[in-house]
Amino acid sequence: MYNHSAMHPGIKLRHIRAFLDIAAEGNLSAVAREQGITQPALSRSLAELEALLDQPLFLRQGRRLILTEGGKLFRSHALAAVQALEAGGAAIRPGQGGTIRVGVLPTVATRFFPQVALRFFHMRPDITLSVETGPHHYLIRLLRDGSIDMMIGRLPAASEMSGLGFDHLYEEDVVLASRADHPMARLPLAEVLFSVPVILPPATALIRPAVDAYLASLGLNGLRPAVETVSLAIGRGICLASDALWFISRGVVIEELTSGLMAERPTGARFLSGAVGITRRQGDPPPGLAVLETIAREVAARDRAG
Repeated sequence: MYNHSAMHPGIKLRHIRAFLDIAAEGNLSAVAREQGITQPALSRSLAELEALLDQPLFLRQGRRLILTEGGKLFRSHALAAVQALEAGGAAIRPGQGGTIRVGVLPTVATRFFPQVALRFFHMRPDITLSVETGPHHYLIRLLRDGSIDMMIGRLPAASEMSGLGFDHLYEEDVVLASRADHPMARLPLAEVLFSVPVILPPATALIRPAVDAYLASLGLNGLRPAVETVSLAIGRGICLASDALWFISRGVVIEELTSGLMAERPTGARFLSGAVGITRRQGDPPPGLAVLETIAREVAARDRAG
């Protein structure tokens, strides 16, 4: 029998899962709602874990919980341990996992969701992620009729949220993108927008009202776009072949901006931003969905931390 453990025998898997969820979310009430327990019960689990480890894991900053240095170290090991347990469980029951159907909006399709999908594969290789892409109005319809289990992207409008729940992951802004060597980079923005092809999100896109409001603030009400799209392939292709400017969620063009292939034209408009997160139906989720959601929160938290 193995008796030489540095881990207190009173620490249970429920303590570890609660800790990881709190570390990802940074908020007790949100995690308690997600787990279907009361906030005091979740607080007790966290307090028990900290007492058993004899180590504070979080600093309290108002309603936010920020990992201590010890908490960061423990999270890396705890996450690896849970992943190993999940993989072990999957290994002894191959083919039992099934499929999770995910709707992915363009804003998370380029960088965020691929990171989530790869981590999920390593944790639950027995479960297949079936990914559906498309515009918001299409994916929200699939979610409502049960064709997908969850959707990752922008926060739906309030009128669409009946019977649905939303788990916030991060805030994302809308950028004005162009090719990196745009010849009018130093001219007044309103003048440039009036002179070059402009690409706008479609009228049905969630970010379109904010973009229209921004154009109105520049005196460009009713500006007629050359193209309406949120497609990376189309928008990037037009921008790289012309002087076009494209209003688009940062997540769609994040790789192009990071690599220097495209450039961002500052707008100075703080209202050109919105919440990105997980939307799903209320009720019992399919097996593995909670793991996928936890990974999404972990990736979002890591990206926010830089």
